[in-house]
This record gives sequence, structure tokens and C-alpha cells, in this order.
Amino acid sequence: MAKVEVYTTSYCPYCVRAKSLLRAKGVEFNEIDVTDDPELRERMVELSGGRRTVPEIFINGKIIGGYDELRALDLQGKLDGLLAEPG
Repeated sequence: MAKVEVYTTSYCPYCVRAKSLLRAKGVEFNEIDVTDDPELRERMVELSGGRRTVPEIFINGKIIGGYDELRALDLQGKLDGLLAEPG
């Protein structure tokens, strides 16, 4: 099973959607809430190559993007393969 990290804020509807999609697939993930933590948010921006929006989703350390990208991978049939890779 892949290692999945999801950077979120407490007020983000796309974060809720991303977590919901991952849970529906039975995926365990580490949620990193950057709502009130500027240092964590900066770390997210660095890891994501400058992306400042949430959610930012990483699978096995590789940036996937946000909810739209996660959903697109799922619709293309590519997400399950990524999630099956060992982390």
C-alpha cells in the first residue's frame, strides 16, 4: 500500500472531497492540517514545487496535486495503480 499524505485546512471543501475519495477506496492517509501553522504550510509549498492551495496530495512522496488531479487520475483508471505501489 502506498504512503499517502494530504495537506489540508479545516475550511477547505476540496480537502473534504479528496479525503472522502481516498476513504471510499479504503486508503489510509496521513492528514497534515496547515490551517494555523505557517511553517507547515511553507513546507507544503516547498514540497509541492510552489503550489500554495490545498489540498496538496502526495503518493509515495510524489506530488499528485489537488482534488481535481486526484479525481482525474481516478477517472482515468490510474489512481488504483498508484495506490497499490508499496510505500
